[in-house]
Amino acid sequence: MADPLTDPALSVYFEVSLDTAALGQWSTCSGLGLEIEHDPKATGSVSTFMHHFTGRIKYTNLTLSRPVCPDTSKVMTWLSTFSSMPVPGTASVAALDTEGNPIMTWELYGVVPVKWTGPSFDSSNLQIATETLELAYTGFL
Repeated sequence: MADPLTDPALSVYFEVSLDTAALGQWSTCSGLGLEIEHDPKATGSVSTFMHHFTGRIKYTNLTLSRPVCPDTSKVMTWLSTFSSMPVPGTASVAALDTEGNPIMTWELYGVVPVKWTGPSFDSSNLQIATETLELAYTGFL
């Protein structure tokens, strides 16, 4: 079994910053990826050979979540600023180890918010209040 103190991939959390705002650390990050459309075509009489013609690149939405914390106000400020002047920006998503050192950083461009979901409150059911932020982006830098 791997030791979480020496294997950073076992204890990763994420730090997200945008052009003008540091949105703090997040406990989950999903959807970082791309899909390339392709059109397979058989040619000639050789039935075992296919050409793959590539098409558009589609980037999947990035979904971040964490417990509500003081950095939630930074997200709300950024969303308010974006709603008054909706200009796509750049973002940095850094995977951090247990000591806060970056393991890998992804730079994204054309970043816009898609959805923010705040916590649900129910006093009869004790649970962690979480927030989720979904971002769309145009590509990697």
